[in-house]
Amino acid sequence: MRTRKLMRDTALLTASSLVMRLIGLIFQMWLVRRIGAVGVGLYGLVGSVSFLAATFAISGIRFASTRLISEEVGLGREGGIGGAMLLCLSYSLLFGFAACAILFLCAEPIGFLWVGDARTVMSLKILSLSLPFISLSSVMYGYFSACGRIFKAAGVQLAEQLIRIAFVVVFLDLAPENDMERSCAAVAAGGTAAEICSFLLMLLAFVFDRQKHRKEPECSPRLPGRMLGIALPLALSAYARTSLSTLEQLLVPRGLKKAGFSANGALAGYGTIQGMVLPIILFPSCVITALAELIVPELTAAQVSNKKEEISRVVSKLIMRSLAFSTFIAAMLFLLSDFLGGAIYKSEEAGGYIRLFSLLVPIIYMDMVTDGCLKGLGQQVWSMGFNIMDAFIGVLLVYLLLPRFALEGYIAILFFEEIFNFSLSIWRLSRVTNLRLHIRRGREKSGETA
Repeated sequence: MRTRKLMRDTALLTASSLVMRLIGLIFQMWLVRRIGAVGVGLYGLVGSVSFLAATFAISGIRFASTRLISEEVGLGREGGIGGAMLLCLSYSLLFGFAACAILFLCAEPIGFLWVGDARTVMSLKILSLSLPFISLSSVMYGYFSACGRIFKAAGVQLAEQLIRIAFVVVFLDLAPENDMERSCAAVAAGGTAAEICSFLLMLLAFVFDRQKHRKEPECSPRLPGRMLGIALPLALSAYARTSLSTLEQLLVPRGLKKAGFSANGALAGYGTIQGMVLPIILFPSCVITALAELIVPELTAAQVSNKKEEISRVVSKLIMRSLAFSTFIAAMLFLLSDFLGGAIYKSEEAGGYIRLFSLLVPIIYMDMVTDGCLKGLGQQVWSMGFNIMDAFIGVLLVYLLLPRFALEGYIAILFFEEIFNFSLSIWRLSRVTNLRLHIRRGREKSGETA
């Protein structure tokens, strides 16, 4: 594999992700102070529904485009990239506009009956307009990732982050300060405007890139069948997993109400964990997410070239280094939890939750890398199957445990889900790469050297 290029691209993507997360964290601090934990919790419910709609809009095409184009590059058939992209863009248009229509037309029944809060209807309608643009952008992101020019997509994402913040600040300034419905709608409108701008920038970058790297068109065998063979199983499993995950998120405030919380108290408790604590826990993971993103085309190209030993060696090193990095981050978060909670949110409660969730950091971070490796090796159906099992169990546990154990029960469920998912994923990765055997050999060599 192209190790030097992989490390360079990882450094670039990590730097851009770090900048984006830092900007996002500062913005999140401002947003919490502007709309409060209740507003953050309410928008979290809106976000969980829109995430489900975005899953339908994308329908597996982001990974399918990455995998399909990586196969063309790995087989030395770069002239087939144009045909593959045209096919993927057509697919994304179909699903993007279908998702937009469904969410817009069903916003009222979803808000009233599913979410159980009429204040979410306006935001859902606004967010529905972003779905075609999200779908189309995901294809072009897959293209840049597969071609090893991910820095172009990263630049667009950074610009999108800044545009989103600018729009949200302007729109929130027009919304009454204590009107949660209009405040959430303002955040949704800023996000939708940013997605449209991001698509236009991504399209511009894609057009210029194709002109610069244009090859003579080549005929690629079974392109539609290959694309559908990757996208549809992934889409179906993503629908199931995201539906269950969304249901779990919507059940949390209801379960907290049954445990004795008021409506706003339930939203505040949910918002504290999801909107305040988890962003801090995930903030340093930009290194891991960059590796997980970039390893997909590298492993795909190595797999089609039948480089089995090299794949096992690279994956084993990646897992071990991820363990070392995540353990260090967990220790730092644990030691600095009170400082972070006070300095960022002026909340002792948030600091206590940061300390608690820091114990889960090695599992969360290593699961990200394991998932990326599985996708790169064509094991995405297994990965999504594990996610579906995890989400299904999570829904049952939230329904059964939250009315009795409240926030303590929710925290225990989050711990269980992460450990359960990672255990299954690392088991599958060890089966397809001889992961354990390779680590054992590495230890033997180090012992001999000593």
